[in-house]
Amino acid sequence: MTAPTLQDLAPDGHDPAADPYPVYAALRARGPVHRVLVPGSGECWLVLTRDAARAALTDPRLRNDIRNSASWSGDGGHAIGRNMLQTDPPQHTRLRRLVTAHFTAGRIAALRPRIESVARDLLDALPVAGPVDLVSRYALPLPVTVICDLLGVPAPDRALFHTWSNELVMPTSPEAATSAAAALTAYLTDLIETKRRALVLAPDAPDTDLLAGLVAAAGEDTASGSAHAHLTADELLSMAFLILVAGHETTVNLISATVHALLTHPDQFALLRADPGLTAATIEESLRYNSPVHATAFRFAAEALDLAGTRVPAGDPVLISLAAASRDPLHYPEPDRFDIRREGPAHLGFGHGLHHCLGAPLARVEATVALRLLLAHRPTLTLAADPTALTWRTSTLLRGLTSLPVRFG
Repeated sequence: MTAPTLQDLAPDGHDPAADPYPVYAALRARGPVHRVLVPGSGECWLVLTRDAARAALTDPRLRNDIRNSASWSGDGGHAIGRNMLQTDPPQHTRLRRLVTAHFTAGRIAALRPRIESVARDLLDALPVAGPVDLVSRYALPLPVTVICDLLGVPAPDRALFHTWSNELVMPTSPEAATSAAAALTAYLTDLIETKRRALVLAPDAPDTDLLAGLVAAAGEDTASGSAHAHLTADELLSMAFLILVAGHETTVNLISATVHALLTHPDQFALLRADPGLTAATIEESLRYNSPVHATAFRFAAEALDLAGTRVPAGDPVLISLAAASRDPLHYPEPDRFDIRREGPAHLGFGHGLHHCLGAPLARVEATVALRLLLAHRPTLTLAADPTALTWRTSTLLRGLTSLPVRFG
């Protein structure tokens, strides 16, 4: 018997793409783990409660490497190399260590002036009154600029890069996703080669960006022939892909979803305007209330295991819903209420355990700066559309607004 989709489980007339939380709540009330069908991916075990999610996120028997899947036969032409999201220790440990230093609190603090400068320039370019789409004019270009700065992607290429990235994380069709993967692979291969040539010409020059540093690490392996290679050519390509895509798509959704939550909860918006010191807390509540990373990548049972009382056979895929877990009423009173003064346990918006989001510090700073400067420059911000008319982009992993029309007074 085929498992139901979330659409099958939704009440008549309810669209889970627009609002999946009632479906999650109904399922969660019946138990922490359920068998569901994810269109385009197949059947899996969906984890919905906070306790079960935290346990699954730290269970070493649940692996990120797709080769643990009972149905694995290849990547279908969509994967670009093998990255931190697709590996387990010790490979994951080695790959993560290569980039961790670029996402420390000190490094992110050093980026803040650049983030503020980009945000101010974008705000200055907005029309005085509106309406204007805050996604395309502010929430998107800010993190795209910052992550491309960090990695060393030339400015003229950034819009094209985002088009490919968006197609990969929220594909319009399998053919379009395959085409985007091929285009992005070719682009990154050329960019890596450009940086490699620069390294040959000036081997003692300091690394000007993260990608240049990774190219240097890969070059060291080639020269030494060490069996403990720091970074292979395929891993270098995959690392660049992951950081570029993950480094901005989630932050776009976080910024726009936070502004949307404030505009649709005027009491909370008034609290924030009265006390800008609540900006960081607002971002944390937004991460809980409407997590931009809706679920983890699929994990696969390396052996049969019990997951919150449910038997998961070896090779079965498991999907951990961070969004559902962060609205678990056992841990968050009135979980469907947006409350920027909320106290309680931490949300799971950035995951938990070994695969906790490496870019979380950067995302927090970008979103906090974006919100603080937006309200300072445009304090009379209002929604310029019926909230029910807004559409959300959805995929297995991510959820975000396609647009957010606003006016400025």
